[in-house]
Amino acid sequence: MIEVYGIPNCDTMKKARKWLSDHGIDYLFHDYKKEGVDETRLREWADKVGWEILLNRRGMMWRKLTQEQRDNIDEASALGLMLETSSIIKRPVLITEDGHIEVGFSEKNYTELFEK
Repeated sequence: MIEVYGIPNCDTMKKARKWLSDHGIDYLFHDYKKEGVDETRLREWADKVGWEILLNRRGMMWRKLTQEQRDNIDEASALGLMLETSSIIKRPVLITEDGHIEVGFSEKNYTELFEK
C-alpha cells in the first residue's frame, strides 16, 4: 500500500491527494499532526533522499527559527527539528510499495512514477 505523510490542511497535500484520487490510486494517509513521525522512519528517509530534501525551508516553521539556527543547520539539528516539529518536513512524503520515496508534489513526477 502506498503511504502519504503530511498534514491535511496543507495546499500541496491537497493537490497531491486530489491527484492520487483522480488517478484511482489508493493510499494510506499518515497525519503528522495526529501521529507524528518516528525517528527510525525519519532517519531512513534522510538516508535515502537526504535531510536537505526533507527540510521545508519555505514554510512558516522555518521562518520562525532564529537566523543563527538557520545559518547553522546540519543533519543532526535538522532531524531534531523535524522530530520536534513535524510541520517543518516538506510535504508530502510519498512512499511507494517498492520503497521509492517522493518528497513534495509535482504532477510531472507523480505521472512518471505511477504511469510506468
